[in-house]
Amino acid sequence: MTEGRSLSIIELGEVRDEPAAGPPDRRPRAAGRPVRSAAVLVLSLVVLAGAAPVPQRAVSTVPAARRATVYLAADGVFVVDPPTPDGDRYLTAYDQPTATGTGVRRRWQASLARTGDYLDVRVERGLVLAVAVNAPDRMFQTTAYDGATGRQRWQLPGAVQPAVGDGLLQSNIRQDEPSAMTRIDPDSGRSIWSVPIAASANLSYHVVEGRVDRFALLQATGEVRVHDAVTGRLLGSVDTLPGDRAAFQRIQVVDDLLLLVPPGSSRLVAYRLAGLEPLWTAEVPLASYAVSCAGLLCVIPQTGGLQVLDPASGVVRWSEPSQDNLVDVRHGRLLMAKPGRGYEVRDVATGRQRIELGAWTLMSMPGPDAPLAGVRRGDNGRMVVAELDLAAARARVVDVLPNVAGSCQVSLPVVLCQRLDGSTALWRLTR
Repeated sequence: MTEGRSLSIIELGEVRDEPAAGPPDRRPRAAGRPVRSAAVLVLSLVVLAGAAPVPQRAVSTVPAARRATVYLAADGVFVVDPPTPDGDRYLTAYDQPTATGTGVRRRWQASLARTGDYLDVRVERGLVLAVAVNAPDRMFQTTAYDGATGRQRWQLPGAVQPAVGDGLLQSNIRQDEPSAMTRIDPDSGRSIWSVPIAASANLSYHVVEGRVDRFALLQATGEVRVHDAVTGRLLGSVDTLPGDRAAFQRIQVVDDLLLLVPPGSSRLVAYRLAGLEPLWTAEVPLASYAVSCAGLLCVIPQTGGLQVLDPASGVVRWSEPSQDNLVDVRHGRLLMAKPGRGYEVRDVATGRQRIELGAWTLMSMPGPDAPLAGVRRGDNGRMVVAELDLAAARARVVDVLPNVAGSCQVSLPVVLCQRLDGSTALWRLTR
């Protein structure tokens, strides 16, 4: 293993340079009604000279070619290099800079398979998992590397999910042929047990604190089977298509409910996940998917909008018929994307609008509890970075970064972007 040289520079922040704009805050509109005003609330940034220390940031250059793909994950930065003239490809791991500005340092470099398009690099259980999809059959493939040394541990078809206990779940579902759900040992990739999955099956997971503890399979025959993710044991089953064995259906696990979209897609049927007892049926046309909403159930139709249901009875509490899209739920608040008008915050229980946050590009998060962050372009190649705080119903600008082209990833207080000169930089924001 060879350590790379690193460069870290302390910069003065530019928060005061973000221009103030937008109308003053308005009183919230009536609960559940769409907001039609074209005005967008934008935070005004006021800097009082001498009132607080000047914000600083530590910036480090990440050694990455223009055509490389860079991933910000956990405490590392991972670079998937473009192929060399000989066709070789490499994955390089760097340590993130510390709060004192030590700069990124190369941890290791490992060879990648020559074929396939890499879609993700993430960290699970001390492993670095590189996920690729191969053409022309569009099959997924996961390669696991030791997080400390870069030594390849295993390579398996399909994708993997973290499971309760010490294992990983590997699935390689295909629509045209049987496959399997397999629990594997993270260190070796060895199969611990395997559950067969029929062709055209539908799969959904029950997740506790980011790890799968049960999974549900909907067979083409209409049978739903729920299995334990630790042992693979069958916990229960139910036949959802008595007398009709050819219709298309979908399932999704949300909290302790198993939701079924039956033939015709005009209803939503709820079963208790434990025991698969039927609970209720609600008229929800063209349901696309559902999410847990602070004790309620948010169902998103294929046509857009939102229906908020009581999970115990299926009764609709309120609905939003517009094209607004649900983006995130936390602290009893909804983050809604309004096409062409940015984001707004609403109460889950009533649909009441709290505030319009304006136009941001929402960044992906390393975990469900990570701060929500958004970016937008400023003047002269600068990028405005903000934390979207749903509990406080505000967008808090944390910095304005200079010379940024785009392709940003944010895991506050760390921001990674491509600069105007084609290089990739990582900023650690400080106060």
